[in-house]
Amino acid sequence: MWCLELLLPLLLIINDASCQWNVWVPRDISAMTNSCVVIPCTFVYPSGIRPYRGVHGIWYYGQPYPQLYPPVVFKSRTDVVHESYKGRTKLLGDLHQRNCTLLINNIGSEHSGRYYFRADLGGANMYTFPDFAELKVLDQPNIDVPEEIVSDENLELTCYAPNNCPDMTPEIQWMYTDYLPDPELNSDYLEDSNTAVLSSTLTFTPRPMHNGQLLGCRVYYPNTTLVYERLISLDIKYSPRSVWVNVSSEVMEGSSVTLHCEVDSNPLSRISWMFGDEELLWDTVSNISLSLDDVTPAQEGVYTCVGDNGYGIMNTSMYLAVKYPPREPSVNESITVQEGTSLTLHCSTQGSPAPTLTWLKDGELVGTITADELSVLEIVEITPQGDGQYRCLAENEHGRASNSLNITVEYAPVFLEESKCTVVREGVQCVCMATGNPEPTIEFYLPDLNVTINETDGRYNFYTHTDGHTSTGMIKLREKGERVDNGPAVNVHCSISNMHGRESVQLELQQEKKYMMAVIVGTIGGVAVIAFIIAAVRYVGHNNKNREKTGIINLWALWQDWRGKS
Repeated sequence: MWCLELLLPLLLIINDASCQWNVWVPRDISAMTNSCVVIPCTFVYPSGIRPYRGVHGIWYYGQPYPQLYPPVVFKSRTDVVHESYKGRTKLLGDLHQRNCTLLINNIGSEHSGRYYFRADLGGANMYTFPDFAELKVLDQPNIDVPEEIVSDENLELTCYAPNNCPDMTPEIQWMYTDYLPDPELNSDYLEDSNTAVLSSTLTFTPRPMHNGQLLGCRVYYPNTTLVYERLISLDIKYSPRSVWVNVSSEVMEGSSVTLHCEVDSNPLSRISWMFGDEELLWDTVSNISLSLDDVTPAQEGVYTCVGDNGYGIMNTSMYLAVKYPPREPSVNESITVQEGTSLTLHCSTQGSPAPTLTWLKDGELVGTITADELSVLEIVEITPQGDGQYRCLAENEHGRASNSLNITVEYAPVFLEESKCTVVREGVQCVCMATGNPEPTIEFYLPDLNVTINETDGRYNFYTHTDGHTSTGMIKLREKGERVDNGPAVNVHCSISNMHGRESVQLELQQEKKYMMAVIVGTIGGVAVIAFIIAAVRYVGHNNKNREKTGIINLWALWQDWRGKS
């Protein structure tokens, strides 16, 4: 440790060359509390000076100016020193050999500071050197920790213990290393400017799990009770290693939901919630929550939480499903088509879960039930029976909705079986009935008379009526409909027409025997009624013949009226 013997000749050469006052002391030196420290010191003075009564020296603490009365650490002429240094200091060097090395025993933290040497060669040849040695008294060892410790990168931690006490050599131990992956230890002895330091270097590769864990360095002096420890908490920088979010969830439209995200990283990450390319929320924290109120179907989709702390980026996504009842379906506009046309009806809607679509015609099921957001109903060569209201019904577990359209089928007129002529009391009544869309126009034609009847007149009592797509026409002929040459006495044709067609047919005359039977039955019935009336009159009595006569007259009038109606 000590190299003063080597330095002294060099200093003498410097002295001869410069002939100036000069001193050499280490600028910085350290020691552990309650141990000792040796401050190496050599000095030179001008060659022309001859020491008077020997060479003496003084060590001051704090400042070099005697007139300010700094504490005396050591004084070679007397034992008078500052109280805090009594019995603690000793001069190890020989001042005549220009060696001013100082030993301080049992040092404490109060002894930290600057130490100045003053040479006293007698008479006026006294000089306080401005250079100083600054002593640092440590109560724990130093650990050299890099400014930044990054996960998965090789790390070296060095613990230092001063070795400037010749009678006490320290030893270094590392504490709490059991959890470290494959730690390596290396010791070294450093000497610089006649000050010595013992070091121990711990090498390992930290992981994120080591962040915040304690490591310790212990310095102790064998065969003493002096033990010094220092603990550090590892600050391991690592990129986000986990991003936790809610599991994918389902919510009802109009409700509220909160999405949570937690990121494990050091330092804290800038956490952001993304919906597609849109950033909804961010903050530099360990966890963040995104609140969505009055949720709509437009907010359904993938939500991504991104953590970025400069050391890396990590993200995790979740899917938010918004459930809602079917919207009102979209269907074709109401249309009018001609019979035989083929149609394609479309029904589309939205709902979650996907609704079932059902086509109904006038309340009855048509087509098939589709579990999709689109349903197509094919109608091939539509018939008049296809005319009506078509409704598309959308249903899911949350509700139902529907929309409808009307299909109007136009077709050429068609005769109905009720079209015929019938013999009645006044003559012949002819009825012509037809259906069609637009509703058909009805005309009667009498070929024998070359007469077309399409309006009311006194001869034929023409009458028409329309009910929906059904038209009815009726005329009355005064002829009795008697047969002529094995054919009917009445020859009536009915013609029906609309924009899609025209048709004509001869109306059939109802059998005449039905009418004759009615006449016979009516006559017999009349005779029976007269007989009943006569018997009733005789039974009334014989005292009021005037009233009897009046009753008979009234009954006869009733008979005539009944007969006319029949």
